[in-house]
Order: sequence, then structure tokens, then C-alpha cells
Amino acid sequence: MEAATDSVETPTPGTLPAAGAPPAPRALPVPGGAPARGRRRSARRERLSPLPVSLAHVRFAAAVYLGTRVLLLLVALLDHELRHQRLITELANWDGMWFRALARHGYPDHVPPGQTTLGFFPLYPLTMSAVAHVFTSTDIGGVTIAGVIVSGLGGLVATVLVQQLATGWWGEAAGRRATLLFCLFPGSIVFSMVYSEGLLLPLAAGCLLALERRRWLLAGALAGAATAVQPTGLAIIPVCAVSAGLELRRRGWGSRAARRSLLAPALSLTGVLSFSAFLWAWAGTPLATYQAQHRGWEEKTDPFALVHQASTLIGQISLAHFNHPTINLNLPLGLIGAAVLGWGLVLLVRHRGGVSAEAMVWTFVIGFLALTSEYVPPNPRMLITAFPAVLILAKRYKGRVGVCLLVGSGVLLAGLSALTFVAHTLRP
Repeated sequence: MEAATDSVETPTPGTLPAAGAPPAPRALPVPGGAPARGRRRSARRERLSPLPVSLAHVRFAAAVYLGTRVLLLLVALLDHELRHQRLITELANWDGMWFRALARHGYPDHVPPGQTTLGFFPLYPLTMSAVAHVFTSTDIGGVTIAGVIVSGLGGLVATVLVQQLATGWWGEAAGRRATLLFCLFPGSIVFSMVYSEGLLLPLAAGCLLALERRRWLLAGALAGAATAVQPTGLAIIPVCAVSAGLELRRRGWGSRAARRSLLAPALSLTGVLSFSAFLWAWAGTPLATYQAQHRGWEEKTDPFALVHQASTLIGQISLAHFNHPTINLNLPLGLIGAAVLGWGLVLLVRHRGGVSAEAMVWTFVIGFLALTSEYVPPNPRMLITAFPAVLILAKRYKGRVGVCLLVGSGVLLAGLSALTFVAHTLRP
């Protein structure tokens, strides 16, 4: 546990002055109700003001983030030399190939059997395409570079926002450790590849920060964009709903400021509803993405998903099947990730006094999706999406243990990235 820092409390309106203290002077009434208008203008300026971000925080977060990106670039270049892989291919591996195809060719007008670009949400490839048209080119290499630019800049913004959130929850020192762990965590490779988490995470973190600061319109706009990035982004809808419900409970339905909180959950639906309307008009069904994921990747929600994944892994490493070509690396990483996620959720509950309710809801919904997904287990990519469950480790462990945690995480980041860049799997 960290020592609490001393702070000087200032009296709030409605509190009694300390014994012996002179009474606070009362404001003189101004004809025409000027004080009321002034208070309304002040409240409005507060609502519309930008989210405060410390320049020192930005510098620290940027330095840590850029340092880890240089590390991953060196890993990719080393893979390029040793394994003779093209750098462009490394950066657009796995789902990156689908996002690249979607950015260049769009969606088919029906749901075919097998895997298809209809299994992916549109905002990230649309952003890639826009960047490619303006700054790079629309050929395969230009679109790949555009995707890395979007992910890289998004990762930088996410890092700054994550430090703001962690500092607000646990204080300056823990906020810096959380930033280091966030950038060194193996899942941060998504910011150096063509992966949609590079767009989802800054939107989600920005929405959480906006909800904590009661910036309902901004929070709703960010949430609406997040729900058009990937299915996991739909977790931001209950987050906005819970935040609005808490605000209404605090202030009551009679408060106009409290009713304004309903903007956030209402706007959070805009992205997914717009995409569903497009799919209905284009492919004949608003459930085209769900059907594509179910048919092409056999994705479904299953409470026994981890049991099935463990059984599959045992079958792949069995000596009776030693001639099996490879082990799916996603399986052992997913099972290890489930343990890390579970411990992170336990720590969040223990330290729930510091973390906002909005962040707790986001983490538990993402955790539920990861633990019950038949196709995508809680691997590093899913864990960094549930980032409060990762950041809490930096809060809990400091000193020598904290240093070992950061070093070990950095080693795993480099090692697993070397495998991810070349689509390598473990041998039995």
C-alpha cells in the first residue's frame, strides 16, 4: 500500500467555518440576478473546457511510448534479417491482412461461407484509407504504412490518457509505473502493427476520462466512434449507461445537468447502429458481421471456452500426436492470460475505492468477453484492452518486485513480438 499524500482541504459551500475563524464574507446581491447568470456561465465553461492534461505527463508518456516503439522496430528489423521476412508483411500480419484488404476493397455485398472482410468493423480501415489517400498511397504498401501510422499515433494518445487515468486513481508515482507497464506489456504490440486496438483504446480511455469529468457530449461522441471500431468496443455502451445512471442517482431526475448525462449512452449507440444500417442495405442483413464471424471463425460465446481451449492444447502437445505440425501459440497464452486477468480483476475489487465505476464496468465487461470467447481467449491483445486490470499490477507491485515485473514484461514484449511479426508458432 502506498502512503497517502498530505493535502490541504479548502472549505466547500455549505460547510461551517472552523472554531474561532472569522465568518466568510457573503457576496452582495447584484440587481438583475447577475450572480446566477455568472454561475451558469461558469458551469457552462467548466463543461465545455477541454480535459486537463499535464504537460509533464505528456512528456513522460511520450518518452516511454516512443522508447518501446523503437524496441519493437528493432525486433522487426532483426526478424527481417534473420527470417527474411518483408517488413511490410510483418507489420500487417494476422488480422492486419484483413484490415488492409478491407481498406482497399471494401465489403462483399453478401455473407459468403468462410472467412470474409465482413467479420470486421469499418472505422479503423476507413481511417487507414483516408490516411493512405492523403499521406501515403493506395497500393498495398501505402495502406500498410497508413495503418501503422493510425495505430502508432493512437497508441501515443492512449498512453497519455492512461497515465491521466492512473494518476487520478492512485497518485503520481503509481501513474508513472502504470504508464511504464502499459507500454512494456506484450499486448502493446498492437500499436506497432495494423491492428484496430490502436484506434479503440484511445477512444475508450478518452471516453472513461470524459465520463469521470462529466463531459457527457464528448464521452458520447468518443463512445459512438468506439462502437464502430470492433465488436469489443460495444462494451463502452454499458459503461456510459452506468455512468449516466450514477449521475441521475446523485442529482435526481429533476436536475437538468443530471439529465444531460443521458447524452453519453444515447450517442454511444450511433456507431454500431450506423454500421448495422449499412450492412442491412449493403449485405441484406444487419447481422452480417455476426454471421461472418460465426461461419468463418466459429466465434461464439461459451462459458466453458477456457476448458475447450485447454483440452485442445493438451491434444496438441500429447506425445501420442507428436507429429502434429505446430501448437497454436494463442492457446497457452490465452490460458496464462486468463490467470493474469483473474488476478487483475481481484486486485481491482480490492482497490475499488480508487478506480472509477466506469473503468470497473469496462474492465469486467471486456474480461467477460475474453473469458467466454471460443476463438479469442484472454491473450495479451485482449488484456491490454482491459487495461485497468493490467495497470492495477503497477499499483500493487513496486520496489524490487515492481522492477522485476517491468523487466519481465519488456522481455516478453520483445520475445512474443518476434514471433508475432513472422506468424510463428511453438513446436510440440
